[in-house]
Amino acid sequence: MEAHNCASLQQSKAIRPLTHANILVFDGFALPDVSVVVEVFHKANSLIASLPERPPLYEVTLRSAAGGRIASSSSVFVSTEGLDVHRPADDREVIFIAGGPKAHEACTDVRIVDWLRHQQSCSTRIEPIAEGRCLLEATGISIAGPSAISGDASLRQTYTALAQAPPAALTALRIVEEDVGASIVKLISLSLSTHRPAASGLLPDPLSDRPSSDNIKLAVRWMDANVASRISIDAVAEAAAMSERNFLRRFRSETGMTPSDYLLRARFNLSCRLLRETRLPVDEIARRCGFSGGRQLSILFRKFISTTPTAYRGTHKEASAASLPPDA
Repeated sequence: MEAHNCASLQQSKAIRPLTHANILVFDGFALPDVSVVVEVFHKANSLIASLPERPPLYEVTLRSAAGGRIASSSSVFVSTEGLDVHRPADDREVIFIAGGPKAHEACTDVRIVDWLRHQQSCSTRIEPIAEGRCLLEATGISIAGPSAISGDASLRQTYTALAQAPPAALTALRIVEEDVGASIVKLISLSLSTHRPAASGLLPDPLSDRPSSDNIKLAVRWMDANVASRISIDAVAEAAAMSERNFLRRFRSETGMTPSDYLLRARFNLSCRLLRETRLPVDEIARRCGFSGGRQLSILFRKFISTTPTAYRGTHKEASAASLPPDA
């Protein structure tokens, strides 16, 4: 197997000079998509390093308006370089713009907008990730043609292991494919496939630890029946015929989570099912599942499974079509 992989790598395109992959982040950026972009380039470097006299091809740097520590939407801090750090003119650059719930706030930062305008004037390749598109739009830069970040169907068709890959991974893989050819991308895609979520996109069973008391079982059934309604803790406690304080303590003790956590997961899993099985608009599905609207549902999809409701639905439509028998 190793000999076969080595032979495939030897047939790759001529390796280009060093490429600087800059990922523009801001307070509240979405970490999962950024992580997968970093992983793609790291794996590409590792594979290239296995060839004789082949230096790393990609250098990945997180950039922010002022540099320093930046907090992601999941409260994980990362170290970044400022936008005033310059690279050698001979090196190639590509810029990813992170997405996340606070991307719209970052649009008002003139340092970011001016930097993106300057990079575009230098013909630097710029790839927005999900909500990161609004930062590109804030510069007035037109986005010609469909971006690979919205989902590259041809990559998914060529590399079956990428059937559930997040869109950000597809864009990074497309860049690697352009640089070094299909053999390395195939090896990376097989590696990424071992880390992707389950095909359904569902979160683990909200109640892997089943409640043992009748009161808590009743509370769970009541929440399931009222999942689309505004639910308060005191209402659930009343349905379980318990005081609020005792209910919260017993629910956590018997299920390992709070009632709010259970309700969020139940609503999310219901939204996944409706996206797969109906043609209802995303906003309508969000409201039927007890969310305020499509924007809140999109934030949760990115947080839990690193994609958007629309992309999730599209992936499952492609999977369903592929499983149908050919026309007679």
